[in-house]
Amino acid sequence: MSTLICYDGSPSARRAVAVARQSLGSDRVTLLHVFNPPAAVLADSFSTSSSPSGPNDDKLEHEGLARAQQVAQEGEQLAHSLGLELDVRVERNTSSVWRAILDVALEQDAKLIVVGTHGATAVVPALLGSVSSALLQHSEVPVLVVPAHKA
Repeated sequence: MSTLICYDGSPSARRAVAVARQSLGSDRVTLLHVFNPPAAVLADSFSTSSSPSGPNDDKLEHEGLARAQQVAQEGEQLAHSLGLELDVRVERNTSSVWRAILDVALEQDAKLIVVGTHGATAVVPALLGSVSSALLQHSEVPVLVVPAHKA
């Protein structure tokens, strides 16, 4: 089975990795981190009267990618410590995080998407995060939503 584990470094994402390991055994998975690129307006927001240019878009993009790779590496280390064999992907968000996840799931012919939620339980829709909620609404692939803490 091809499984995609979504990872953003949050407690719910860390728990989702652990639940995936318990549920799937040692099957090889893909750990995916989708990062939001800095918008051009961010470069402008760093400008001051003493430093009108501030950091440029390329520098912000580079720093955003470096941080994304660090988050993915933390997820990889966690997964390895739990005994998971995995591939790691870092993807730049070009529209919405949930759409990027579904695009990767489709590309990899994933049979399951595992994602954490910031809510207390996946049973109450109001407590689902926007990404997990959108995945549940739009995915043709089964989605396992894992709460940050045991319900």
